[in-house]
This record gives sequence, C-alpha cells and structure tokens, in this order.
Amino acid sequence: MKHLIEPLDFTKEEYEKIFSLVDDIIANPEDFSSVCKNKLLASLFFEPSTRTRLSFETAMLRLGGGVIGFSDAGVSSTTKGETLSDTIRVMENYADICAMRHPKEGAALLASKAVTTMPIINAGDGGHFHPTQTLADLITIRHYKGGFDNLTVGVCGDLKFGRTIHSLVRALNRYENVKFVFISPEELKMPDPFKNFIDKENYEETNDLMEAISKLDVLYMSRVQKERFVSSDEYERLKDIYILTEEKMKYAKEDCIVLHPLPRVNEISTDVDDDERSVYFEQTKFGMYGRMALIMYLLGVEK
Repeated sequence: MKHLIEPLDFTKEEYEKIFSLVDDIIANPEDFSSVCKNKLLASLFFEPSTRTRLSFETAMLRLGGGVIGFSDAGVSSTTKGETLSDTIRVMENYADICAMRHPKEGAALLASKAVTTMPIINAGDGGHFHPTQTLADLITIRHYKGGFDNLTVGVCGDLKFGRTIHSLVRALNRYENVKFVFISPEELKMPDPFKNFIDKENYEETNDLMEAISKLDVLYMSRVQKERFVSSDEYERLKDIYILTEEKMKYAKEDCIVLHPLPRVNEISTDVDDDERSVYFEQTKFGMYGRMALIMYLLGVEK
C-alpha cells in the first residue's frame, strides 16, 4: 500500500508511469470505463472545494467506481467530537481509497498512520501541500512544454500560504536546470522551509511582476487566500497586489504558458482568458485525467 501525502512521496519514475497512463486515458478513454468497477472512493472534504472534490469524484465515476463521503465537515461526526483517526478507521471499512482535504497541516499524514489497507490521497492540508494539484500542473506543463528540464518558472502571489505553489516547487526542483522566480510582497514571501531545499543559484525573489515576466517559460499565478488570514485588514491590503492583464502579457515570451490552480478572484483579468498562452482551464481537465491515473496506480488496477 502506498499513499500520496506530499509530492516527493513519488519518485520521478513513478510520475513517468502516471504520465504515460494519462496519455493512454486521453487517447482511449473507453478502455478505462470499468477498471474500478466495485471500487469505492471515500471523498472526505473537511474544507470547501469545488474543482478538487468534483475532479476526484468524476475521476472515480469515469473509471466505473463509486463515491461516498461528504463535502462539509459540518455534516460529519467531527461535530460530535470524533477524532480524525477514528473517522478514517471507520472509512477504511467502507471504501477502497480515500481523498481527503483538511484545514490543518499534517492531517493527511495523520490519516495515513491510522489505516492499514486504504491508500490516502492528500487533497490539500492547510497551507502545507496539495500534491494532486501538482500532478495536474506537471501534466499541463509536460503537455505544452514537452518536459521540465531547463525551464524558468515564475510563481506569483501568495507564496506564504500557497500549498499548490509549495508542492509544485518541491516537485519541479528534482528536474535538471529548473530556475524559479518567486514574485510576492514581503508579507507573503516563500517560507524558508520551502526554499532551503533549492540551490541558491536556482532561485531569485522579487516583488515586481513586470520585471520578471519577460524571462519566464511558465507563469504560475495564485490568489491571496482570505481563509488563511487572521486579520481581514491585512487581507484587504494585499488581495489586489498582483493582477495579470493582457497588457502585461505583451511582455511575456510567445511560448510562455500561464497556469492558475483556481479559483481566481481578480488576480487574472478575464481579458487574458482569450490569450492562447492561458491554459488554466485546460489545467482542470488534465487534473481529472491525472486523478484517474493516480487512483488506478494506488489501487493497482489495470485496463
């Protein structure tokens, strides 16, 4: 049994197997329509989600399996005081695999320690990691760029609490000659634990998107997350600090691609949507295919 709690739980070789499976699924989706027949996914979302939750559930249904679970912690027995470990141990009696989102960092790891037969997939734990969004990101980058080596990747916005960014940087850092540009205000800088594993010559930090955009092969935008702020005044002060517009895109490379984990608020103007370099909606489709492949891989099923 294997879990996916953080991006480095999988080797580069394992990611390649999943990428290859994704290619197969995209080319021949009908071949996979019943590979998870009689399998159940426990979809446990203790924190609000649209894309991630529905993407997981759609993935399992497209594989011929079923879904149980909840999308609101308020309807679970945690409101009665049940511990996370007890919830997971009960779910293990019902389901074959579990996708879990939780507002507390480390919750997915705790859940993985409570089970003996059910793989746990971290669908986001607080401001920590979001490895299946990273899977979607990697599949998207691979599709448009052909691979990961020798890329300059800019991540912009909330780098302090952005679990999608933490996960992506951690995963991409394993490839050859990947350079990072961290674009954020001082208050939302990338935390040291997520920079310390990168060679210093492989990243730079700036608060100026316009200064950085012309050198990027990939621009990864993110929203400033209101739910992570204790102070509403601090959120209001920082929420509109970076807004990507079509005017700014004029300074980007012709083959630069723009990603965003969504939801967006207003950090990407809608006039950017029509730019062929904007691939964030395609990214959501790749995320579904990636989760289909991941479920198959963790359950050990084949077409």
